[in-house]
Amino acid sequence: MLNYFMKAKLVGKRTIKALIYSKDKKDENPRFTLAVNSEKLIPLKIIDVRFQFGTNLYELEVPFDIELGNEYLIYTPQYGTEPVDVTNAVFADDFDEKYAYDGPLGAILNKDSTSFYLWAPLASKVFLNLCDNDNKCTFHELSRGEKGVFSLTLNGRLVGYEYTYMVINNSRPIEVVDPYAKASTQNAKRSVIVDFEAFTPDFSKQKLPALNKMTEAIIYEASVRDMTSDKTSDVVHKGTFLGLSERGRTTREGNPAGFDYLTSLGFTHLQLMPIYDFVTVDETDPKRKYNWGYDPGQYFVPEGSYASKLDDPLSRIKDLQKLVTQLHEAGIRVNMDVVYNHVYAAETSIFEKVVPSYYFRHNDDGTMSNGSFCGNDLATDRYMVRRLILDSIEWWMKVYGIDGFRFDLMGIMDLETMRQIEKLATSIKPDVMLYGEGWNMPTNLPNELKATQDNHAQLPNYAFFNDSFRDIVKGSTAEDRMADRGFLLGAGDYRLGFMFAYLGSSNQLVFSPKYTHAGQSINYVECHDNATIFDKITIANADESEKDMLARIRLLNSAVMVAFGIPFFHKGQEIGLTKFGDQNSYRSGDRVNQFAYVKLDDRYDMSIYFHELTKLRKECIFLHETDPKKIREMVEFKDINGKNGNAGILIDYVNITKYESPYKSFKVLFNPTKETMYYDLDDYEKIIFDRAGYSAAKVDTYVKRLVLQPLSFFVVGLRKGDERNE
Repeated sequence: MLNYFMKAKLVGKRTIKALIYSKDKKDENPRFTLAVNSEKLIPLKIIDVRFQFGTNLYELEVPFDIELGNEYLIYTPQYGTEPVDVTNAVFADDFDEKYAYDGPLGAILNKDSTSFYLWAPLASKVFLNLCDNDNKCTFHELSRGEKGVFSLTLNGRLVGYEYTYMVINNSRPIEVVDPYAKASTQNAKRSVIVDFEAFTPDFSKQKLPALNKMTEAIIYEASVRDMTSDKTSDVVHKGTFLGLSERGRTTREGNPAGFDYLTSLGFTHLQLMPIYDFVTVDETDPKRKYNWGYDPGQYFVPEGSYASKLDDPLSRIKDLQKLVTQLHEAGIRVNMDVVYNHVYAAETSIFEKVVPSYYFRHNDDGTMSNGSFCGNDLATDRYMVRRLILDSIEWWMKVYGIDGFRFDLMGIMDLETMRQIEKLATSIKPDVMLYGEGWNMPTNLPNELKATQDNHAQLPNYAFFNDSFRDIVKGSTAEDRMADRGFLLGAGDYRLGFMFAYLGSSNQLVFSPKYTHAGQSINYVECHDNATIFDKITIANADESEKDMLARIRLLNSAVMVAFGIPFFHKGQEIGLTKFGDQNSYRSGDRVNQFAYVKLDDRYDMSIYFHELTKLRKECIFLHETDPKKIREMVEFKDINGKNGNAGILIDYVNITKYESPYKSFKVLFNPTKETMYYDLDDYEKIIFDRAGYSAAKVDTYVKRLVLQPLSFFVVGLRKGDERNE
């Protein structure tokens, strides 16, 4: 075993620090020599020395500016040779200015050739390991050009060829897939060259209904795997893109399953949980492990465990394109859940292997920022990280027909990146949806630069998950607050808060406005995180029967659907699915996370109720209003008093005749109590929605005295042209 070691690191354009540890007596006057590309030998001057506990730290002066792209070795007669680590160069103030690059990246198919481009400014050399269709592999050296880009052009259109790069950073070679690869083999062992022009469809965009404002959207969140993994449906390709696109699949009782079930609900946007390549599910045996996919691996490649043919690199691509096309044909847009705030593991990521330290945000002391609580934060404010995100957004929109993006932990990302995403995305699709989690996470970025909901005014065309709506209407789902009740779970003291939330949290009412306009409010009471509504109610309202619990779920879903803002629902929320109390089921397996079609058979009436709610929302154009002033002028709140001091709420839409809506009168009533309540109207009005739903209530039933059953949602009003026959 050696009794010493040496490390050397670049700390300035002309400064290297060398650390020497030795069990022997320290040598205060070592001679340092710098070898450049094993060609030049440069004596180095010691400008500072520090000794402590057997460790000697030398600050060395280089007589010229260190230029990246070369191999630097430091040598002493006493301790031998050690590579100089140039990683710190990425922290120089002018690094982005010097190395920002806007040219081609990845494998590019030309007319009669194929070009390869890799941005690796720290590297001294890069080699291409290219494997043909017979798996015969050859090495080719790339040439370094401006901006630290290595490139190579080979004869022939190398469609189907597989490749990796051998990148030499700090004199150490490491094999890595292409960060800009658009396809890969299983578990990202190799990148694959694909001719997308040969099969990319038009995605039936013409079948999509017009979307004039974001509040016309009704978002339904689901995982590809979860919607079809349940064994009680007859979906053939379970847990895959293709399985989710299968038509005519049913439950044991003959109710629609998978694709047909989703299209029966009436929502406008399907938000797919991560569908890019993620790390912790084995793509050769997907059933062995489970993960939601918030562990990114490759940002341009679909997830391989969702492919119908696991060993075919094209399967995942074509299967996803088919799914999006079929959803578009059914009039449903597809939003993609993207995780640009962190990767699975920084130290093993393709980004760290290609350009060490560049892609990740660091604290002032040099440690890695961890506002995501996943071990790393992407440095979205750096030029080439921002470019990667923008290029990824463009790829998913153009090649896979994606219609919107939900940004995971959006508060870690910077405002300028989000503005550029908006500019790019709207240039491709003017009606693109952009929204995300605006929590203020403790990443190393000034608060005024973060894309948080506190900075909502700087992102007027983004929406934010409204945690105030969630907690006021339902109550917190934090593990230590599961017993808390919101207004619709029976906490009457949240009545004024409910009014604030109902108005899109954009008006001064009890609380200061949370958003500039109601279109920035994603109204939700359940998402993939935390407990389901059903699990929450079983704790918060443990004294109630299951029948009452399900009635409360109807009440909650009704409030989300008719409140001002953008309604958002998690899969199974409409029928009260459980996760058996699991608060964070990201890797808990199919049994916990799957859509349980047995429950759908038991509660199919709840799915019908939900569909009727979507029809009501779409018809009532005035519910899509976003202007806080117009909303406040439109709505009057009135208490419905019960016998025991309990209160319900009547919401009277007093100014809706100017909207292109079939209604001239519209009143919404919530009774979140366990008692029957009564309310006398000024005149007769028609029942529009009751416990039986919307279509069932659309009969000529006029009432003047309303009987509100316990835990009920009720709508009355008059259509234009309605006249009661006395």
